[in-house]
Amino acid sequence: MAVLVGKPAPGFSEAAVINGGTIVENFTLEQFKGKYVVLFFYPKDFTFVCPTELHAFQERLEDFKARNVEVVAVSTDTEQSHWGWLQMEKNDGGIKGITYPIVADTNKTISYNYDVLAGNWFWDEDENMQAQGDLIAYRGLFLIDKEGVVRHQLVNDLPLGRNVDEAIRVVDALQFNEENGEVCPANWTKGDEGMNATHDGVADYLASH
Repeated sequence: MAVLVGKPAPGFSEAAVINGGTIVENFTLEQFKGKYVVLFFYPKDFTFVCPTELHAFQERLEDFKARNVEVVAVSTDTEQSHWGWLQMEKNDGGIKGITYPIVADTNKTISYNYDVLAGNWFWDEDENMQAQGDLIAYRGLFLIDKEGVVRHQLVNDLPLGRNVDEAIRVVDALQFNEENGEVCPANWTKGDEGMNATHDGVADYLASH
């Protein structure tokens, strides 16, 4: 698996659904330069774990925006599939009410470039492409900083939903480091002390805890 931390986030230009129902072409991350982006992948529309995650990110959307963070979702479904799912009520298994962008990675290049594409594919002896398993995205999450560099990544297998509070905690940790120059120890949360990344700084922190 590729480790993208410390590297520029792979760019893309694909169709997306924004504001809960408007389909746009050529959606890119470039429009968010100067902001942080939480880019997360999910396997399929009209499934079971996925809507719980999508709604969980929506419920905390204002908390992300207060931190200058844009939330963007991606799956390998089409933009028409995204749009249809967005029209379904939550109680019926839909995602009506989601307002952040949902990108259509129909040709699977975004998932491939972020190395979260599940399934195996190969060329047979007749030079036909064959696939084993669904070519869909794992539950990948990437925190991209204001300069377009990946600073955090997390990839879960298909059955394992993510913790949105943890995504916010990592944003807080990154911004704390940028603002104070201190690093964040284990289990750090906003409001906790950081530590100086020196021998003396670590020793002082450990002695006080």
